[in-house]
Amino acid sequence: MASEKRELLIGGDSVPALDGRTTDDLNPFTGEVYAVVAAAGPADVTRAVDAAEQAFAGWAATSPSVKRGILLRAADGLEARTAEVVALMAAEVGGVGGWAGFNVVLAANVLREAAAAVTQPVGEVLTTDVPGQLSLAVREPLGVIAAFAPWNAPVILSTRAVAAPIAAGNTVVLKPSEDAPIAAGLLIADVLREAGLPDGVLNVVTNAPEDAAAVAEALITDPRVRAVNFTGSTEVGRIVGTLAAQHLKPAVLELGGKNSLLVLDDADLDHAVDAATFGAFHNAGQICMSTDRILVHRAVAEEFTAKLAAKVGSLPHGDPADPGTVIGPVINPRAAARVAALVEDAVANGATVRAGGNGGATVLDGVTPQMRVFQEEIFGPAVIVVPVADDDEAVAIANDTEHGLTAGILTEDSRRGLGLAQRIRTGIVHVGNQTVDDEPQAPFGGVKSSGYGRFGGRWGIEAFSATRWVTIASEHGHFPF
Repeated sequence: MASEKRELLIGGDSVPALDGRTTDDLNPFTGEVYAVVAAAGPADVTRAVDAAEQAFAGWAATSPSVKRGILLRAADGLEARTAEVVALMAAEVGGVGGWAGFNVVLAANVLREAAAAVTQPVGEVLTTDVPGQLSLAVREPLGVIAAFAPWNAPVILSTRAVAAPIAAGNTVVLKPSEDAPIAAGLLIADVLREAGLPDGVLNVVTNAPEDAAAVAEALITDPRVRAVNFTGSTEVGRIVGTLAAQHLKPAVLELGGKNSLLVLDDADLDHAVDAATFGAFHNAGQICMSTDRILVHRAVAEEFTAKLAAKVGSLPHGDPADPGTVIGPVINPRAAARVAALVEDAVANGATVRAGGNGGATVLDGVTPQMRVFQEEIFGPAVIVVPVADDDEAVAIANDTEHGLTAGILTEDSRRGLGLAQRIRTGIVHVGNQTVDDEPQAPFGGVKSSGYGRFGGRWGIEAFSATRWVTIASEHGHFPF
């Protein structure tokens, strides 16, 4: 099959990179070239910011009903492309059909939530000690927003990267992951343009892997860019956050996680096994919210682990385009090698493989804090099971990480679960559920090295708007001199 060819989107036009360079977009299952996309450089970033800056005033002044209509049409248009997205995600990122379908549903609802936010109040009346004065706090768009979207949930996270900024009246330059330039960038641009989004409001710059740092730096440091949002690894997030801070720009950073699922001694073990399997192995474990550590009460640990290993060992894996596949490939050979190295280090130091190994979906027990897999984010199809003596030990281990994104607590006693939730230091916690969940109206984000700021609902609008103090005097004031 001939490779798809895509150019940059700047000012509503599909254009090649200024130097004509391109880069290959590979199918992670076959290793073949799926698409060829333009490889932008810093000069192309400047062109994109030029277009966004030029479009800003008009978009900021566009009526709320027009903005809402565009976002709602885009949501419907994205859902109409479901079959296309399923094929795209299988070929570009190795996503299985269920995961791709979920990407469409949630991304469409992110657009609808953004549409609802367009007509929400944008300020408030303040009290004042000045006679005859009206005092207002008014929220206004910032300007041009730099957005970075990863490959792992490409349709959801590219949509989330741009929906709230656009709804708030900003314009956007989006840099998608080099591993998913279409699904994490150009697709949502196509959908929004078809829905009527004016030229220049959303611009997309794709790039070759070797140019990623230079392109990102050019985008973040452009003085016309007024805020940054980034979803990706903690390592890269530190760089993005540092650059933004150096240039006095706010950033929303949603980064990695070392997420724990607590299985208490009163949990329904069959339900816990199902929940843990989903939390650890959905999208081959390549979700920032994936369950990395299962902390299970020692009284039920062996029974739980045996059942979990049996279930995980039965999961179909292989071609993501096959509707029966549950676990597809990891994104690239580097990722596969990194996960394999974590497992090999654990086994070499005494851990036991209860299921999988050799690149398959893996369950490890006998893991100790000295092993790399105990602390490092796995981000692949593997999970560790750690027996704990009691609730206190489970909380201590859950908090023993630099990360703080999400956690799950499986118990049949919701009051007990809530008490534990209040002690776990994460931005998100789910009592009675595993670690992977998302809703567009909820405040999504982490603490510690999992980032700062929140996407979702009113929190997303607040992140991409500025509050101004405006007063109106209805009578002349008196001055001391």
